[in-house]
Amino acid sequence: MKTRYIDLIDQTFYFPQEEFTLEDNELQFHGIDLMELVEEYGAPLKFTYLPKISDNINRAKGWFKEAIKKNKYKGKYYYCYCTKSAHFEHVLHEALKNDIHIETSSAFDIDIVNKLKEDGKIDDKTFVICNGFKRDQYISNIANLINRGHKNCIPIIDNYEEIGLLNEEIKGKYKIGIRIASEEEPKFEFYTSRLGIGYKNIVPFYNRQIKDNKKVQLKMLHFFINTGIRDTAYYWNELLKCMQVYVQLKKICPSLDSLNIGGGFPIKNSLAFEFDYKYMVEEILHQIKLVCDAEEVPVPNIFTEFGSFTVGESGGAIYEVLYQKQQNDREKWNMINSSFITTLPDTWAINKRFVMLAVNRWNDEYERVLLGGLTCDSDDYYNSEQHMNGIYLPKYKKEKPLYIGFFNTGAYQETIGGFGGLQHCLIPSPKHILIDRDENGKITKKLFSEQQKSEDLLKILGYND
Repeated sequence: MKTRYIDLIDQTFYFPQEEFTLEDNELQFHGIDLMELVEEYGAPLKFTYLPKISDNINRAKGWFKEAIKKNKYKGKYYYCYCTKSAHFEHVLHEALKNDIHIETSSAFDIDIVNKLKEDGKIDDKTFVICNGFKRDQYISNIANLINRGHKNCIPIIDNYEEIGLLNEEIKGKYKIGIRIASEEEPKFEFYTSRLGIGYKNIVPFYNRQIKDNKKVQLKMLHFFINTGIRDTAYYWNELLKCMQVYVQLKKICPSLDSLNIGGGFPIKNSLAFEFDYKYMVEEILHQIKLVCDAEEVPVPNIFTEFGSFTVGESGGAIYEVLYQKQQNDREKWNMINSSFITTLPDTWAINKRFVMLAVNRWNDEYERVLLGGLTCDSDDYYNSEQHMNGIYLPKYKKEKPLYIGFFNTGAYQETIGGFGGLQHCLIPSPKHILIDRDENGKITKKLFSEQQKSEDLLKILGYND
């Protein structure tokens, strides 16, 4: 009878996979010896594997290049990175190696743009797409960027007042986009997105505020579905509605030449994950071209704002199982040496799944368990995995340490968790390691941040001057 953990994985999934392999009974991630990482730095720890960022960017650029050729599509493609997914310098520096552009969400994002310009990572030709609800400091920062010569900064208009606010602070002519307020999926709590301007109101808005405004040039229509890019009737219906607005606008606004389809590429959350990226890109361009050809208008340039897809699959977290509690005849709790609420907040806030695997002891027998965090909060647990909603791990043995890894955690978790700040129940943030490869392909490691210390938290709380 096959009762080992490796048997369970092997009979449930195709294994090994491109990023996951096994060597000497221990898990490897993109060729990284994870137990060696634990032995060097300890656990809990977080890590970022930087080459995966460039890899995903170039995969997407390749799919669009092929789709443009296959569809004989006459527009250009621009890859933008959605900075709110991870604002860290090491992420931006890696991403910007690949001839890409930037999407921002708030005032302080523009300060990052200015720093990147100072460092020579971007220049005035780099598109800076400014999303979000804009007031005060965000408006001023956008205006200052444009006034200093960054003509490819394009604020995306979210509401009717923003053009007036921008006009007051921008000295010369400038480009804008308009965000469509898409209709949410029927199961969603709200009918229409709070972001952007409704489909039916966009052409009247253009005629009222933009058409005769000598300072403003409309260049882009922005379209984004909260549930992401999926091969569903809902997605294709919303894209078609967006294109109907685009062709209407294009006929009365010659300067309009770009469609921003936002982000939303899914990332791997299970060893059973499947998504045909190539097909989706080809079909999106095909549908856009069909509408434009039918209406006899030129096809738009395509912009995307991939965030999670860019950085998500570069991240991981490793914990040690400290103890097992048998709470009743059915529930065994494996307690980790950190907190899910603080280190992987999406598991708690939106019940998000990540790829979860044992790091060591793959030849040991497995058992079904629940995973709990260190805090005294009843919600600090991870309860869903790909094995029929159960979590299976090598059997807990006090004398044989067990380490578990969560993978593809690189997007949003640090910012939502409040990196460098207070953590729930004052559980410290774990150390963070940056992993790269040198020119010879050899793995290099660098400590980005130490685990938080008591004095760090006491200072924030006002106890230490």
